[in-house]
Amino acid sequence: MKQSLAAASCGVVLAISIAACSKRDEQATVPAEPAAPATAATSIEPIPAGATVKPFTIGSFQAAALKDGDLSVANDTKTIAINAPKPEIEALLKGNDVATDELHLSVQPLIVKTTDKVLLFDTGAGDLFGPTVGKFDESLAAAGIDAASVTDIFISHGHGDHVGGLFANNALAFPNATIHIQAAEWNSLQQNQQMASLVPLMTPKVVAFEPGADLVEGVKAVDIKGHTPGHSGYLITSGDQSLLYIGDTMHHSVISVQRPDWTIAYDGDAPTAQASRKQVIADAAANGQRIYAVHFPFPGLGKFAQQGEHFVWVAE
Repeated sequence: MKQSLAAASCGVVLAISIAACSKRDEQATVPAEPAAPATAATSIEPIPAGATVKPFTIGSFQAAALKDGDLSVANDTKTIAINAPKPEIEALLKGNDVATDELHLSVQPLIVKTTDKVLLFDTGAGDLFGPTVGKFDESLAAAGIDAASVTDIFISHGHGDHVGGLFANNALAFPNATIHIQAAEWNSLQQNQQMASLVPLMTPKVVAFEPGADLVEGVKAVDIKGHTPGHSGYLITSGDQSLLYIGDTMHHSVISVQRPDWTIAYDGDAPTAQASRKQVIADAAANGQRIYAVHFPFPGLGKFAQQGEHFVWVAE
């Protein structure tokens, strides 16, 4: 499902979302002029809805989930929930009215329009994974966005279903965009032989950052360790509203959320990735943090909520 990167040991997990969310909650209690958000919102052209385009807002920002396609893997404990007994996986899926023969993952990069920028979070699979994905350019066109207008791209990590769409016809698909990627992830990507022909295309546009960095106005990197050497989430904030883009912290909206200790084969450091999942879920549920999950059922937008001893995904 994904291109492999060299696995590396990573430390303990995520830090940023709680402090940021708590601070925003405190700020939200301060009276604000009611006309300001509406005025700001009207200055950004809304994104039209479509079958593969789900528009929404983050404060005054205009955003949309853009469908790239779908990936499916057999429910054989070789890819997802590799450390769990098959009967327990099937029981969990049946209890949530989910098919048990195959596990279906959506792929949907996120686009965000601010007053002066067009921000893209991951790029889809491009032509790396066959005909069921690689349709991001069609969704982008349906959203009324020209690839040349994208100013900044934020890569969660270097697996093919997140970076494949960076390229088209042996050139950059978004020629005017700065490519933001965590420094450790960029170092790993440069050493990946499968990406050897593509890394030189990226290099002039890459701005590598350290964990937790403020990147552009309204976007802060969130260090979520375990999946790859420099896996990063992104906290997108406008006014008193925010959205946490979680990259591949989680893959399946039932298994990853309700059983975060059941790991995926592509986690480079499985124990750390498990700890990251649990902390992201618990912290986001406690703070009401809105989440964008690139592999959950389209459009991947929602929140986590506690249900008994476990947490569940509540889609918008």
